[in-house]
Amino acid sequence: MIEIKNVTKKYGDKVAVDNVSFTVEDGEIFAFIGHNGAGKTTLIKAIVGIHDFDEGEILINGKSIKDDPIACKMDMAFVPDNPELYENMKAIDFINFICDMYDVDQKTREDNIHKYAELFEVENVLNDQILSFSHGMKQKIALIAALAHDPKILIMDEPFVGLDPKAIFDFKKVMNEMVKEGKIVFYSTHILDVAEKLCSKVAIIKKGKLVKTGSMKEVKGDKSLEKVFLELEG
Repeated sequence: MIEIKNVTKKYGDKVAVDNVSFTVEDGEIFAFIGHNGAGKTTLIKAIVGIHDFDEGEILINGKSIKDDPIACKMDMAFVPDNPELYENMKAIDFINFICDMYDVDQKTREDNIHKYAELFEVENVLNDQILSFSHGMKQKIALIAALAHDPKILIMDEPFVGLDPKAIFDFKKVMNEMVKEGKIVFYSTHILDVAEKLCSKVAIIKKGKLVKTGSMKEVKGDKSLEKVFLELEG
């Protein structure tokens, strides 16, 4: 479970996230949407422990990201909007480096790397240097590294950007499999039609404030998610 309790984050006089509260339960695919600059990435980076925050509390499976960050991060995987990988490494070395940090045993990592490399059709480039990859290829490697240690919570910022249609289709299946196992998938996106079909819950943020949250049905009613979002944006 992810619990966001009255979180506020400021940059000088600017309030980037303003007293935001919501909960993400186990077994949910949760969409976090808002316009550029609304505060999505700031809050996501606070959840995963990259950014500090000024007020409130963030709990990951009952543990505080401020007080017990390592234990929280062991439950999570984070894929940013721009996959920032060690470009001088080979792809397989980077994935193994991430597995080492999470103490993944040899059989589990081999099985998962094979599974996801085959799914994303990158088996033949795992020994290539990341520097030579396109944005989409880097995104696939970032996803494999995130999934290889079987995280309880997968947090992503615009995960579909750069992926080809088949990879998006296959990754949506992975997300659905994760939540069937009681895991959490929490991600920000501008692709609202996909979020509407895929996600069970949604939160909409505007200028740092949470303007609507709940089940997808509660939030959108008889309208499309896109229409609701555009109405809230004014």
